[in-house]
Amino acid sequence: MKKLFLKKGEDKRLRVGHLWIFSNEVDTAKSPIKDFAPGECATVISAQGTPVGSAYVNPASLISARLYSSRPDTPLDADLLRSRLARAMELRNSLFAVPCYRLAFAEGDYLPGLVVDRYHGTLVAQISTAGMETAQDDILSVLNDLCTPSGILLRNDMGSRDLENLPRYTRTATGSVPAEITLEENGVLFTAPLTEGQKTGWFYDQRTNRADFARFCKDKRVLDAFCYVGSFGCNALRGGAAAVTFLDASQTALDFALRNAGANGASERSVPVDTVHGDALETLQQLKDSGRRFDVICVDPPAFIKRKKAYHEGLAAYQRVNRLAMELVEDGGVVMSCSCSQHLPAEDLHRTLLYAASKAGVHVQTLIQGHQGPDHPVHPAMPETHYLKSFCVRVFRGRS
Repeated sequence: MKKLFLKKGEDKRLRVGHLWIFSNEVDTAKSPIKDFAPGECATVISAQGTPVGSAYVNPASLISARLYSSRPDTPLDADLLRSRLARAMELRNSLFAVPCYRLAFAEGDYLPGLVVDRYHGTLVAQISTAGMETAQDDILSVLNDLCTPSGILLRNDMGSRDLENLPRYTRTATGSVPAEITLEENGVLFTAPLTEGQKTGWFYDQRTNRADFARFCKDKRVLDAFCYVGSFGCNALRGGAAAVTFLDASQTALDFALRNAGANGASERSVPVDTVHGDALETLQQLKDSGRRFDVICVDPPAFIKRKKAYHEGLAAYQRVNRLAMELVEDGGVVMSCSCSQHLPAEDLHRTLLYAASKAGVHVQTLIQGHQGPDHPVHPAMPETHYLKSFCVRVFRGRS
């Protein structure tokens, strides 16, 4: 294996566990980045000449290399992948009785650039880096050995591949893959679009937050905003909600939400369920202006802050959506606010809720602070892996 040399002091962050090496940290006099092929493996060497570990390199990326082993001269091969994926699957199988979970969470499972979701016998993989793209055949072989799936779908159509100079594509890699998948989460049944859905088709990261949300919904009127296929609203139905409204910009998503509501007892229990189609921020304002009110509301928007330079613009969007939620909820009601923006720390989301409360003229109590589920393990040296955060707050009107 080639050697990738670091500048003086640039190994400190890596020694405590971080896995990324940026282009300005490489000693290009000793190891010119352009001499590496995209995805090529190398032993990383400190300025003092001591090995740091093994990484794959991409000269086209700002993140020039990603460590996948603390051992030098270790190839990213089937043996290493089998060890990491088996360890990841062992954790998930110990946590969940039903094989519906995120099987591999990139850096969180020491598999940088690889995400795998499991839906019973169907796997969906996303490869975001040149190193994992180079190892694709071994990845598929190991997944077939470990899971014996009926099919594996590669959803390599995400924008992050542009940063690695990789093409976007979706293809069925092995077996057959249905257009829709069924899954079970928290005892709730769902159908979701797989080949045409968002990302890998489902968002397992909100599992524990959905369970927490359902605890507040018995006999309540519930609004599930930015609902996608109705995950929070259907958990609310299982929690005994008196009525559920789904709000989303996608009519296809709302159609799935209605199907999922029916599969979880809405029709049998004659629970009123309705949908609202439109831009969530605009539609929340319209609901408020029309006098609609709810007892429990979830706002789970897409990432409003996708880049650091978009922080202030995105923060304003979070402030607005949470202010509207607090204006729509009844006195004594509950709002769950979520953010998947990596660049919005939990404390900033909490401050956003306080700001929104002041603008809405209400007071709040923080009931629950949430984060991503255990099938999305956080790498303690990489705050980038701790991206999902949520707060449940109780809202009061009038003087405190």
